[in-house]
Amino acid sequence: MLTAKVTLDRDFVLDRVDPRLFGGFAEHLGRCIYGGLYEPDHPTADQHGFRRDVLELVRELDMPVLRYPGGNFVSGYRWEDGVGPRDQRPARLDLAWKTTEPNLFGTNEFVDWCRAAGSAPMLAVNLGTRGPAEARELVEYCNHPGGTQLSDLRRAHGWEAPHDIKLWCLGNEVDGTWQMGHKTAQEYGRAACEAAKLMRWTDPRAELVVCGSSFRGMSTFAAWEREVLEHTFDHVDYVSIHSYYGNQNGDTASFLTRPDEMSEFIDEVVATVDHVAAQRRSRKRIMLSFDEWNVWFHSHDDRRKYDIKDWDVAPPLLQDEYTMEDALVVGGMLITLLNQCARVKIGCIAQVVNVIAPIMTQAAGPAWRQTIFWPFAQASRHGRGTVLRALVDSPRYDSAARQGAPVLALAAVRPDDDAARLTLFAVNRSLTEPLAVEVDARSFGDFTAIDHQVLRHADLLATNTAEAPDNVRPAAAQAARPEGGRVRLELPPASWSVVRLS
Repeated sequence: MLTAKVTLDRDFVLDRVDPRLFGGFAEHLGRCIYGGLYEPDHPTADQHGFRRDVLELVRELDMPVLRYPGGNFVSGYRWEDGVGPRDQRPARLDLAWKTTEPNLFGTNEFVDWCRAAGSAPMLAVNLGTRGPAEARELVEYCNHPGGTQLSDLRRAHGWEAPHDIKLWCLGNEVDGTWQMGHKTAQEYGRAACEAAKLMRWTDPRAELVVCGSSFRGMSTFAAWEREVLEHTFDHVDYVSIHSYYGNQNGDTASFLTRPDEMSEFIDEVVATVDHVAAQRRSRKRIMLSFDEWNVWFHSHDDRRKYDIKDWDVAPPLLQDEYTMEDALVVGGMLITLLNQCARVKIGCIAQVVNVIAPIMTQAAGPAWRQTIFWPFAQASRHGRGTVLRALVDSPRYDSAARQGAPVLALAAVRPDDDAARLTLFAVNRSLTEPLAVEVDARSFGDFTAIDHQVLRHADLLATNTAEAPDNVRPAAAQAARPEGGRVRLELPPASWSVVRLS
């Protein structure tokens, strides 16, 4: 059996977790909105047309914030099309995903949906095909109490009270040539600066997220962040970063190390934004919003595979069916986000339902939890608190993607509600060997094991389906063995574990 040792001290901390680290993302893409959040003919639909079965599962994920309406979609979106009487809203071609957008669900419906889900809305403005004036107007429509044309328009539409939206994204992935309104760093930095000024002048409480690189592999990465922040540093609070990982080559050993790359990406962005601060002799620290992250590769060929036609309404795009293997990578990404919580304050798994999502639905049928639902739900529930600085002594392994990767990925959280408690999140990345882990945390005193939940399956390609929704789900493991301030755990091969101690 492989062995590892973890040393923890209750006073050696990284930082406190911002609950918004466990956010989600909903875009007008595929069946995320229509057939996911909104299906007025569904047997569970409420008076707004929201699927209550989906709402119940989202509440189980406990997402404090939800980003909307995109994504690539937002770079061509006219927010005015999605408000007012539904029978007067225009259908539009969405060039981002080559579909037809009926605009039956828009800003006001999303705010209502967020309230029903117990989440706060995080709205993105269009800085692709539109600009600062339209962005400011959306803030006024949403947040101004009344007495102006736009705020009174919201009231006439049936929403008397302001939406009080705090968190705003200044566009989406504008560095990408695939984006409507693609811009250079100079062009985007100037537009984002002016949008930020106007939005803050309209509502000084606004928290603003400026676009970083779409992914680490962009040829402009780091130079983009530097130049954009030279224009926007004084006006924004966060810079966004995105990452998706896949296993197109069937190399599981390499796939499981991708969260280590995610951590390096975060370190590089932090170094870049702090370089801008240093140039300005500024004590201000720009934080990170990791507002798109997930596994995504199963659905890359779905247009051809399912003969999806251009300009369909809500076709089944990006409906990845997640495996046990994917759940391990998502668990590893959650561990990365926790261990980087000093600078990553917002995280949004992309997306919430049907589209590369932890929740899947059938039209007029059931909703169910995908494999990746479980690590996210457990981290969201038990990962609120202070992350400890863990000293991990783990065996290592080599793969095609990375040499010397640790077998054990781990984060340790001291929950807010009880300083005497400790929660461990761990992935054993060995595909064949169990891992014996000794946890030395004597500063906590004597431990009693509360719970050890393990997510694993003999088949790493196992999935959950409408017919077998519980095929992959957590199960209780043998209780940890406390010995004073030490605990000995056994982690099965290729497994995600959540251990709660007091």
